[in-house]
Amino acid sequence: MSQPRFRAPCRALTLAALLCGAAVLQGCAHPALREADELLRANQLSQADAVLAQALRAAPQDAALRSAQLRVREQRVARLLVQIEGLRAAARWDEAQALLAQLQQIEPQHPRAQALAVELPRGRRHEQRLQEARQRFSGGHPGMADALAREILAENPLHAGARQLQNQIAQARPLESGAQELGPAFQVPVTLEFRDAPLRQIFEALSRSSQVNFVFDRDVRTDARASLFLRNVTLDEAMRVLLSTQQLDRKILNANSVLIYPNSQAKQREHQELITRTLYLSNADVKQVQNLVRTIAKVRDLHIDERLNLMVVRDTPEVIRLVEKLIASVDLPEPEVMLDVEVMEVGSDQVEALGLQWPDQVQYGLVGPDGKMGGTVLLGQRNEFRGAIANPALVATLKGTAGQVNLLANPKIRVRNREKAKVQIGQKLPVFTTTTNFNGSTSVAASVSFLDVGLKLDVEPTIQLDGDVIIRMGLEVSNVIKEMVGPGGTTAYATGTRNASTTLRLNDGETQVLAGLINDEDRSTAQGVPGLSRLPLLGRLFGVNTDTRNKTEVVLLITPRIVRNVPLPDVRLTQLPAGTDALPGAFSSLLRTPAASAPAAPLLSSPAPLPTAADGSAPAPGPATTPATTPAGEAVRLLLETTPEVVPDGTVSVVLRQGSALTLSGSLRYDPSLLQPVSPLAGGEPGRLPFVLAPASAQALLLRALPAAQGQIVTLSLDGLAARNAQEQPVAVPVQVEGGTQVRVEAPR
Repeated sequence: MSQPRFRAPCRALTLAALLCGAAVLQGCAHPALREADELLRANQLSQADAVLAQALRAAPQDAALRSAQLRVREQRVARLLVQIEGLRAAARWDEAQALLAQLQQIEPQHPRAQALAVELPRGRRHEQRLQEARQRFSGGHPGMADALAREILAENPLHAGARQLQNQIAQARPLESGAQELGPAFQVPVTLEFRDAPLRQIFEALSRSSQVNFVFDRDVRTDARASLFLRNVTLDEAMRVLLSTQQLDRKILNANSVLIYPNSQAKQREHQELITRTLYLSNADVKQVQNLVRTIAKVRDLHIDERLNLMVVRDTPEVIRLVEKLIASVDLPEPEVMLDVEVMEVGSDQVEALGLQWPDQVQYGLVGPDGKMGGTVLLGQRNEFRGAIANPALVATLKGTAGQVNLLANPKIRVRNREKAKVQIGQKLPVFTTTTNFNGSTSVAASVSFLDVGLKLDVEPTIQLDGDVIIRMGLEVSNVIKEMVGPGGTTAYATGTRNASTTLRLNDGETQVLAGLINDEDRSTAQGVPGLSRLPLLGRLFGVNTDTRNKTEVVLLITPRIVRNVPLPDVRLTQLPAGTDALPGAFSSLLRTPAASAPAAPLLSSPAPLPTAADGSAPAPGPATTPATTPAGEAVRLLLETTPEVVPDGTVSVVLRQGSALTLSGSLRYDPSLLQPVSPLAGGEPGRLPFVLAPASAQALLLRALPAAQGQIVTLSLDGLAARNAQEQPVAVPVQVEGGTQVRVEAPR
């Protein structure tokens, strides 16, 4: 059976440690150490650990055995950690849990083992939650899928699957989507035509037509009058327009109940639900994010922890969602660039010496016993005077030297955006300094300082979004010209320096050459017989002319390669609704454009709502038309929208929609032990809720989940479907039912 792929890096990582441990064990004389050495060479760490543990039980005071066992266990722990991380990345939770159990047996107090004991169950739970969220999204419930994805990201902000799902939800949802997913009853189209009518009358008409319950705060003036003319808008949009014009606000109590209260600061504090959210930042500075959140979202309570780079926010759910999106738009990894630098110092020197070197001294005097002239000379010895010149008397000089130096430095520097990096290649020369004190007795104190000589390169890159890199660069090349001895034997150096400072803008991968830092020295000297050595051409017969030329040039090549640029966030994070100045993060009161549908009758004359799109959203724009005539034999589409999830005693809303010119009738079947109608049945049969659906209309049927349904999935069905035309005559056409028919009843969280 082949080994998993993630074990290969583990062998490579521990190979050096195994060889080192084997070399140490081999030099020992204990039999257990030699046996453990053989097992280590065979890559059998657990067996080697068992052999050493057994030997330690017999000789617990043996330090060599103890040291060898600690090294072997450290290698085992490192290998297990690599294997667990590989299994965790592959979502093989059972195998990872088995290896974690082995790790806990070896090192129960290992900090990474304690962290993995929490992370592995959490990772398994996140995987299950992600699968559920994907099913919700594919089932047409993006709000519930987004809530599950945010729950995963709250515990693991780097979860790739949850982030990908959130992007898919954002792309499928329009910009002005509701922050809170409302029930189907709020998406029913309505038409309002009221002139100077009391609020009580308007809300009564809304309640009758949509079967939504309205609860009023004691300070709401229901006798206030309003004029409203809206055609073919959803109930949610009509409510928001009406409330915004009357300085009122709402609180969603459940899928079909709303609390209406005055939009004042006191009432906001009394009725608005606040939540607390802890947000961990990965890249952004928490202090800067704090200023951003206070300025844009105007949060009520905010606390930051610089040690953990986290932020705790307490505000309404709408503001919290706005804060989450603001942080997601700025909490991005900083860009980085790799600078490929090549520095060359090209030098050449030429020395030419040509001519005859004549003696520069002529002596005349008495030669002593040692063969040297000098000493006291008597006049009577003048006959012994001798003349002397250097031997040889004449030297011909023919010398030429040439050299070339090419010093190359090729550092590669990885720098973060707007951060400084420094490269220094060279040596530090000691410079001694002495200090003499004459306080009573003379004392000399010496100190040493170091002089940097060589290459210094300072760079500061700024990465642009278009792929260019702006580089602030400073280059300094220094060399020692000569060494000098100062007073008291101190040492000093004469140095030469060449500097360059500039700012470049280069494309990713573009190479720029900086050259021209040239040091050119041309020197000519003549040594010979005065006067004669200066003659043209013949002067070289009476002296030596030396021509010296030294030239050095520093060449710098720099190439930026962007490792990571700023990952621009999605449009949903850079362009998002922010509410109003009084209510940051609140849902917009703008109306969506309805699609082509039947003209809506005023609520005062017809409480039956008009049909809308199957997903509960507003249809696309188009002219209003009458209900289409259904040809004989063509199937009639009956759309069924059901509340997907409720709690015990919660309301299940079932909305039936059809756009044909026929009247549909039938019954909604349910389990009477798990569900019951909200309104008492008038002689109806338990488990069956009859309905009559007018042409091109919608109707909502409300059921209540009983406590016995907790933890179960309740299935609904339609039967007895029949169609009649405008003359109330039966029509034999098939009825095609589309939509969800299952409801999950879960315990309240």
